[in-house]
Amino acid sequence: MAHIQHDKKKLLTRVRRIAGQVAALEQALEAGDDCDAVLVQIAAAKGAMHGLMMEVMAGHLSEHVVAEEDPAKRAGEAALLLELIKRHAR
Repeated sequence: MAHIQHDKKKLLTRVRRIAGQVAALEQALEAGDDCDAVLVQIAAAKGAMHGLMMEVMAGHLSEHVVAEEDPAKRAGEAALLLELIKRHAR
């Protein structure tokens, strides 16, 4: 996936931010923080994962569906993206 390699630095920055949020969640649980603080940490991590997913999906859509010249490959990539969207929406 060329778009992954092209956006590698930006994606890795997002992943590292997510890792920090998950670490903060772990610390909140270890420290016995109130449930509202834990819920805020969970929401932050979930939002960050959602943002990462949308970033990668957008790249996939642009490069492997919209820009694909072969109709059969385009249809296959669109089907793959649709399946990923269905899984993500659960």
